[in-house]
Amino acid sequence: MSDYVPTIGLEIHAELRTKTKMFCCSKNDADATEPNVNICPVCMAHPGTLPVINYDAVRHVLRVGVALGAKLADYTEFDRKNYFYPDLPKGYQLSQYEYPLVAGGELNGVEVTRVHLEEDTASSVHTEDPSTGSGQGGTTTIDYNRAGVPLMELVTEPVIKSSKQAGDFARELQTLLRYLGASEANMEKGQMRVEANISVAPAGERGTKVEIKNLNSFRAMERAVEYEIQRQTAALEKGEAVVQETRGWDEGKQATFPQRIKEGSADYRYFPDPDLPSLRLSELPELSTASLSATMPELPWERRARYLALGIKSDDAQLYVQEPVIGSFFEEVLSLLKDDAARPANGGARVLLASNYIANDLVKIMRDIEKRDSGYQSRITISADNFRKIIDMVADKRISSRTAKDLLVETAKSGRDPEEAAKSGNLYQVSAGGDFEAVVTDVISKNAEVAEDFKKGKAAALEYLVGQCMKALKGAGDPVSLRELLKEKLSK
Repeated sequence: MSDYVPTIGLEIHAELRTKTKMFCCSKNDADATEPNVNICPVCMAHPGTLPVINYDAVRHVLRVGVALGAKLADYTEFDRKNYFYPDLPKGYQLSQYEYPLVAGGELNGVEVTRVHLEEDTASSVHTEDPSTGSGQGGTTTIDYNRAGVPLMELVTEPVIKSSKQAGDFARELQTLLRYLGASEANMEKGQMRVEANISVAPAGERGTKVEIKNLNSFRAMERAVEYEIQRQTAALEKGEAVVQETRGWDEGKQATFPQRIKEGSADYRYFPDPDLPSLRLSELPELSTASLSATMPELPWERRARYLALGIKSDDAQLYVQEPVIGSFFEEVLSLLKDDAARPANGGARVLLASNYIANDLVKIMRDIEKRDSGYQSRITISADNFRKIIDMVADKRISSRTAKDLLVETAKSGRDPEEAAKSGNLYQVSAGGDFEAVVTDVISKNAEVAEDFKKGKAAALEYLVGQCMKALKGAGDPVSLRELLKEKLSK
């Protein structure tokens, strides 16, 4: 049996964040709920209308090119991609064929072929026939709000070798688009759609390419790619030919299914659009690589590297990069701990402590809020300053870790100053004094058998006694001091 190797290339579409559509002044609003309100004679292809290129859309794509380290075009033009479908009012799509805005580049270790601009199509809304409960006999309506929305298409080289690598690439692109402000790239809203081209062949040979269209989540894409690799491999092992075609993904069946024979570029009869001028971008100095580079924010991989240099765990660094609300909160806390953050890797103990509480305890609190109220990602109900005070109290051993977790919940709910809450609740950690010593003596007396187990060499017995002391002190004891005092008393 031959060893079959998968080859994967991705085509990713993202709706760009602009005020108006790609070639007209109709509003670009992904949240519009009423159909056919953001339309005009241009995007509805009325006779005699003329398109005008959206400057902001061009700039967004060029900034993506700069982030990818790609070559920006000097000359570019728009082409007509001809095909008929009800969601395409003109009967053709304005796109870029021979002269894309961006060529080359790399992201997440994957080479990029090109990035170009085009216009989105309308939305087809299918309804079931109530008498049959199926699509047969149902109706299809068209919502043209999306028709003409600026759409960026990124095409990778066919160098991806696994579903995981494909998923990692798509997630990183989504994060990049959000950092640049180019797109919300919300897959649930259809603002980002992925198509995967997959072929399987013995090592060193070329296989037959199959395209999977309109994958609307990362998990769906990964599952579809994995399924298709297995499907093609099984066919080849049986001596069957793989058909070059376009397939869809059935989430319910967790399987791809054939849709149509794959078109080639000749089928679309591309030719330059006569109504749109070609562009010489060198005539616009504000769109040069140097000018655009000066406006770039800190990019996701740069931010991730900065966190790792502080000693932050890899998973936590990824959380702060991918989740904007949590990442912004961590940045606020970092600014309050700037002296600690300036230390070498693993030297900023308070920064690492803060990261641990954010990535674990604070995220859990936010998820609990989400279950009650929904939408936790827009809600962090504790201020960065109050959070920093809790971290300082833990680091200075004024409160225990257990108390810190409780204070975090309390402060997130009430907004109280955590230092006042700790004082009024007698939560400050004690490590000496008559009451402290009396609690230790009492716990030893009430747990004589456990005390004897410790004397016989059972280390776990000591931790049990520490826990009982902490319980008696209502979490306000210093575990280190308790441990030392217990050892001292049990050695007598």
